[in-house]
Amino acid sequence: MLASYRPILSLLRGTAFLLAASGLHGLLLPLRGQVEGFSTASLGLMGTAWAGGFVTGCFFAPRIVRRAGHVRAFGAFAASGAIVALLTGLIIDEYVWILLRAFTGFTMAGAFMVIESWLNEKATNENRGTVFGLYMMVTYASIMGGQMIVAGGDVKSASLFMITGILFCLSLLPTAVSTASHPKPLQDVKLDVKGLYANSPVSAIACVLIGIANGAWGTLGAVYGARIGISTAEIALMMSLVVVAGAAMQLPAGRLSDKTDRRFVLAGAAFGAALFALLIFLFQPRSGIFVIVFTAAYGAFAYTLYSIAVAHANDHARAEDFVKVSGGLLLLYGFGTMIGPLLAAALMGWMRPEGLFLATAFAHLSLAGYTLLRISRRAPVPIGDRDAFKTQPADRSVTPEALRLDPRRKAEADS
Repeated sequence: MLASYRPILSLLRGTAFLLAASGLHGLLLPLRGQVEGFSTASLGLMGTAWAGGFVTGCFFAPRIVRRAGHVRAFGAFAASGAIVALLTGLIIDEYVWILLRAFTGFTMAGAFMVIESWLNEKATNENRGTVFGLYMMVTYASIMGGQMIVAGGDVKSASLFMITGILFCLSLLPTAVSTASHPKPLQDVKLDVKGLYANSPVSAIACVLIGIANGAWGTLGAVYGARIGISTAEIALMMSLVVVAGAAMQLPAGRLSDKTDRRFVLAGAAFGAALFALLIFLFQPRSGIFVIVFTAAYGAFAYTLYSIAVAHANDHARAEDFVKVSGGLLLLYGFGTMIGPLLAAALMGWMRPEGLFLATAFAHLSLAGYTLLRISRRAPVPIGDRDAFKTQPADRSVTPEALRLDPRRKAEADS
């Protein structure tokens, strides 16, 4: 049995290095930029550039993979990530970093799509759920591990940039020496905004608003921590626990949504996230412990929202449209993450560091209000006609290709 998982475990090792590099680099840049005196607008633009590059990569990376093959394409993507990481350590300039972040987003999207398609090819109907679960575990653990490396280093030195480059290079090895057969060519990614909105207006709008809030936090959360004076180790822990708390809360929130109208749970979780965001904005905590506790509580609500929104959309969709609907919502989420850093950066520059949470509260209150409005306009799907809730990651490490690995997908989706 272990032998059947060996090719998958090899790919997961490469994934772990890749995600650790991404987590480390993504946290290191805003912290170093803060030390160098980069403007808040520039730090926000780095997040927008990354998200823009990532979404663009989801559309265009499949063409590169079809032309060069999986191994060579992945090698090019990972090597490009290493080059960019080293360049950001060599050239300390906010405008150069903005441009390089766009390239990083593109290459990361391509690298993830290669790994996800490879895992999908190796998975069988019998072990698909196990493989998908392992991939999600590696995703969360590796990103958190990469971020915690920052706590043990000096953001003012070049060493962390070098470690990032090493991690990118290490991610090359498992696929470079693999003798496994190549997966099928990647399919082109398509986005049908009109169809997604017609299927579920709540889910379509929700994914954009959730992307705005999560994009703002993911890009500028570390800047907020640095500006209120908590330590680098506390910032790394804060950024990690927000995502971990959200992952831990997905299952209880999802189970609750299985028993009632999912939109009530969606609105309630959005109100919860907005409440904690406003508490941080109003009371301006400065103690590291209090900041970590409050932001973790915020994350517990904020990072459950995407899964519930996708589940609600799939309640209205045909089973064979799972990949199409979920992939489209993921891209809408990506567009939201391009807007969020700009909004949050403007408020942080205009007001104070807690302006970040005013931006997320705006997105979450808008989501809650629109969801309640739609509840009065459309009846819920009967509980007996729904699929059971499944956790659904939404982070900067998942592309539409990963949805073909999800055990909920149907065989028709591959045709």
